[in-house]
Amino acid sequence: MELIDTHSHLYSNEFNKDRTAVVKNAMSAGVSKILLPNISSKSTKKMLDLCKEFPNTCYPMIGLHPCDVKKENINEELEHIDTEIKKNKYIAVGEIGIDLYWDKSTLDIQKEAFIYQINLAKNYKLPIVIHVRNSFIEAIEIVEKMNDSELKGVFHCFTGGEKEAQRIVDLENFYIGIGGVLTFKNSNLKDVVKFIDTRHILLETDAPYLTPSPNRGKRNESKYVIDVAKKLAEVYNTDINEIAKITTHNANLLFNIS
Repeated sequence: MELIDTHSHLYSNEFNKDRTAVVKNAMSAGVSKILLPNISSKSTKKMLDLCKEFPNTCYPMIGLHPCDVKKENINEELEHIDTEIKKNKYIAVGEIGIDLYWDKSTLDIQKEAFIYQINLAKNYKLPIVIHVRNSFIEAIEIVEKMNDSELKGVFHCFTGGEKEAQRIVDLENFYIGIGGVLTFKNSNLKDVVKFIDTRHILLETDAPYLTPSPNRGKRNESKYVIDVAKKLAEVYNTDINEIAKITTHNANLLFNIS
């Protein structure tokens, strides 16, 4: 069984003491690839260093997280992405998007950064990895307006309802990232997911955050993506090997990493 964690921040400080062991533990658990979304210029080097240590397992993205979009640094950060995408090989532009949970006052420059990075992805023919928090409408309206046959990507950490899921599916070349929230007892996500065809689904952890049950309360790791796969198999009333096969195919197809 081969699994792909399509969204994991293993380069973050939470893994400073045991990062190499965490990657090896994930590999031992059947996780063949770990995809690393970037946060800002401050995280790029650590992310690339991890990919150099595990070149056939860890794959980097380049992008500016919406929570790191600030008026005083936006030009510098976008220039960093421009420079990096020209000199290093990245599998996607991400993690990008809009976050209105922490700071609504930056909405305009978040939109500016989001649109800029979508255009960059189009120019380099790369998929986009989208972060939304309290901002699904704002984000998908931009994507719908800019969507064409070349644009593709994933709405990561999906927690919406059937209408939101259908708008993503209607984009045609976009996937829905499912992580630990699916396993939470108070989550209605399982009732939504069962109406989504598995060909639109990707597995993710968002490590070190959103640890799936039965390990809630612990630091999340890529090896726990198997718990998301198990829950998906239960929701779809199928075998976990089938979930692994389909979601791995989806990830390889979107990110061109087969």
